[in-house]
Amino acid sequence: MTQIQGHDDAINSFIAAMHGERLHHAWLLTGPKGIGKTSLARQMAARLLAVAMDKEGLGQGLAVPEAHMVAKLMAAGSHPDFRFLERLPREEKLREKPKADWGDAELARNISVEQVRRLNASMATAPSLSRRRVIIVDSIDDMERGAANALLKTLEEPPTGTLFLLISHAPGRLLPTIRSRCRTLRFSALSDDCMTSVLRGLMPDLDPVALALLVSTSEGAPGRALDQAALDTASIDAAIQAIAARGDRDNAQRSALAKALAPKSAVDRYRYFLDRAPRFMALHARTQSGDALAIALDQWQAAHNLAQSALPTSLDPQSVVFALSGHLAALAPTR
Repeated sequence: MTQIQGHDDAINSFIAAMHGERLHHAWLLTGPKGIGKTSLARQMAARLLAVAMDKEGLGQGLAVPEAHMVAKLMAAGSHPDFRFLERLPREEKLREKPKADWGDAELARNISVEQVRRLNASMATAPSLSRRRVIIVDSIDDMERGAANALLKTLEEPPTGTLFLLISHAPGRLLPTIRSRCRTLRFSALSDDCMTSVLRGLMPDLDPVALALLVSTSEGAPGRALDQAALDTASIDAAIQAIAARGDRDNAQRSALAKALAPKSAVDRYRYFLDRAPRFMALHARTQSGDALAIALDQWQAAHNLAQSALPTSLDPQSVVFALSGHLAALAPTR
């Protein structure tokens, strides 16, 4: 497994806990989306399962040799003592298939209570290969209320040898009773230097200009940068910056952007815009003061509310993009 970069403090805290007398049964991995929490959770799970089988020959850190049985089983998605809980495809016929076969299928809005009940039922038997079982929930933010309550009961009385790694991008929204049952590992956005190093390793053929743009717009999140690179979002970022800087008084840029992001074929780029525009406005607000700050915060709140409701309520994409662009235009100093 590839070593995750930029999270030494969190990694060292967990390793120290692993070597302690008693490892806490539930860990909450918090921080911005796309910074590597899920990848690191998988490394933590593999290490925990490998140590439970045989501590010899594992070396230091979280790495597990590729030749180790646990590494092979994890890579194949067939380790009997590992569970990964996430949102499933809406289509029933896809839910029993491997994730690689899901393609671009639309996912359910939440992790359901039925999923948690099945998980709880699977823990009625002892682990197969050792005395340890590891469960990752990605993310616990996506759980519907009934599912969260069902999981809480298990967190309160965990089966012997079971360890939970709960990923959260917004821990403040979780049930306080869940947070109180967990030990928190906090992850921060990566520095620009670390981002540059990570992205060079992931995309060695990327030209320096494109690399610099990804570093500047992905806010320290390699996962977000990879998504942006796949969607070729440079033109969207350029339009956002231009509208916010100059105001687009004749509506030409807003109209062009709305028309470009409206077709069904552009749905992923539309989703990117819904995420990116409010985040751009939030970053802009941090640089303002006085009346400009008040305007920026008002426009951000309106944009955030619209972006959050656009997909759940099936609003017209062209109208949404035009309206969000209007909030961006309101940031222009000449307006």
